[in-house]
Amino acid sequence: MFSVKIKKIENTVFTNSGSFLQTPFWAEFKSAHGWKNARYELEVSPETELKHELSEKKVEVSVLTREFGKSPLRFTIAYIPLFPSLPFKDVDAGEQTIEFCSLLSDIADTLKTVIPKNTLCIRFDPAIEFLSPEERDEFNVGVRVVSFADRLKIKKNKVDIQPPDSTQINLLPSEEEILSAMKSKWRYNINLSARKGVEIICVTGDNPEFSKYLDIFYDLYKITAERDGIAIHSKKYYEDLLKKSSEEIKAGKNVPKISLYIAKHEEDFLGAIITLFSKTESVYLYGCSSNTKRNLMPNFLLQWTAMKDAKNYGSEYYDMYGMPPTDDPNHPMHGLYLFKTGFGGKNIHRPGTFDIPTNIFYKAYSAAENLRAFWHKKVMKKIRGR
Repeated sequence: MFSVKIKKIENTVFTNSGSFLQTPFWAEFKSAHGWKNARYELEVSPETELKHELSEKKVEVSVLTREFGKSPLRFTIAYIPLFPSLPFKDVDAGEQTIEFCSLLSDIADTLKTVIPKNTLCIRFDPAIEFLSPEERDEFNVGVRVVSFADRLKIKKNKVDIQPPDSTQINLLPSEEEILSAMKSKWRYNINLSARKGVEIICVTGDNPEFSKYLDIFYDLYKITAERDGIAIHSKKYYEDLLKKSSEEIKAGKNVPKISLYIAKHEEDFLGAIITLFSKTESVYLYGCSSNTKRNLMPNFLLQWTAMKDAKNYGSEYYDMYGMPPTDDPNHPMHGLYLFKTGFGGKNIHRPGTFDIPTNIFYKAYSAAENLRAFWHKKVMKKIRGR
């Protein structure tokens, strides 16, 4: 249905808008931590006459690849985060499922010509947003039906790479209007934290005391990981992210601003978050907290401070980046849902991760990946909980 032409971009122009996952900055950062990146220009045109206008006829896309295994069984995964969007403008998602599946398949067929021959699959996190999980789930069912009927081999991954559910706070209104959209208890907790003397320290990678504050952040993150049963990166990962942003901004490059916020009360460090600001979005990337003085509500003041800074930076919205899909009290992360939605944002629900297999060993890899996810999310969490 679509013809897709591809051209490699050799001289990347740094951008600071759109999804951060598709910026050259993020691709270069990931390439320093196990991935390789390449940037391409894709030109999409219909092979037959269409009733609706295409959303994007020409677009730049970052393609990440990662190799693993041992010779002779070495394989590669190709990953394209937050791409593509729906094919047509101003058409409901449910009315273009067939076209979306065709576009995804045609893009994958084109990418096969430039990715390594040992690639197991091409993995997409489509940039499509729904206002309810029911609409999203209905769309995903449609994708499965169309893929089966048209033999397109599009597989919904059981393990989503990017969090499909989030809430986004609109930063365009005044600070007073943003506060008024929050739940009253959230406004109270923000004021309580400030009134009780909680101090918020903002640090970037070029701060003279950066190493000290990074150590504080990582110590808090280890406490959080142990308490909540989550996996975290090495300290070097967060260090590189913060330093790379500061260094490239200082060099005059148009890249997102990465900051570390730490909540302190007297001599105690109570919590910390890492944020990313661009001209389109601001994102709450990582967060952690101590087990002490939680009654001072430091996490509320941390988020509000970051939101105000993001607004002043020029971001359009603040993305809480990951939460349960619904207000289900039986969900193990229900508290996270309540915390993030209490700031008055708009809930969004993306389709999640789709794979298009390109190798006969994909099934074995997918089974191993699902088993690994089950082990870490179910078994190890229960063990840590005990």
